[in-house]
Amino acid sequence: MPHSISHVFQGVLLQNGLVTAFAAVGIVMWLSSRLSRWLTFGRVHASAIAIVIGLLLAYYGGIATGKEKGLADLSLFSGIGLMGGAMLRDFAIVATAFEVQVTEARKAGLVGAIALLLGTVLPFIVGAAVARAFGYSDAVSMTTIGAGAVTYIVGPVTGAALGASSDVIALSIATGLIKAIIVMVGTPMAAGFLGLNNPRAAMVFGGLAGTVSGVSAGLAATDRRLVPYGALVATFHTGLGCLLGPSLLFLATKAVVG
Repeated sequence: MPHSISHVFQGVLLQNGLVTAFAAVGIVMWLSSRLSRWLTFGRVHASAIAIVIGLLLAYYGGIATGKEKGLADLSLFSGIGLMGGAMLRDFAIVATAFEVQVTEARKAGLVGAIALLLGTVLPFIVGAAVARAFGYSDAVSMTTIGAGAVTYIVGPVTGAALGASSDVIALSIATGLIKAIIVMVGTPMAAGFLGLNNPRAAMVFGGLAGTVSGVSAGLAATDRRLVPYGALVATFHTGLGCLLGPSLLFLATKAVVG
């Protein structure tokens, strides 16, 4: 009897993959919030811990199945592939804009635009320089890894457009993830020094930091009211980076390295 009940329960989970995915993510977030409170006393935001747990689960999924979609390759968690896809991701990003007050957003003005441009170009230069230091001397690889330093979405988009190899694209994603985690963990610690206590400062910070996930989690640990403002400007990094990466930034890199 217990075996039949577990079999029926497993069947329900398999037939409702997206619901199962939401439940799994909810459990991970609950566990992450407890670990954040118990182990770090709230200094490391739960989102940062959840991303680390997610990466470990994805690694386990790849090892267990030998495939490339991480935990989504396990039939029980196939819904995670849909939940983590572009549709819901873009919906979540766009949804942050609805909490923004236009009067506050206008205050960023030219400063916000400059921060957005600097937050795109400077990480690219650092990423490309690190790539060169580790032996990637061709313009395509340097541009792809440099674009990954902007965000982990810009990297693979740029790499695919330029015809970069799969290992270079993977490195660009890893670079963006490391940056996101650093921003998540570092934002609450540096909030006082950076003056992150108003919407304008949050928008400038979002423009300079550039990673939506890192900025959102970092500001959530600092002041939840600032999240929409930081995420609003940081969101533009994806579009701006995808526009500049395969074009102007690649041509500039090619002109420098030949």
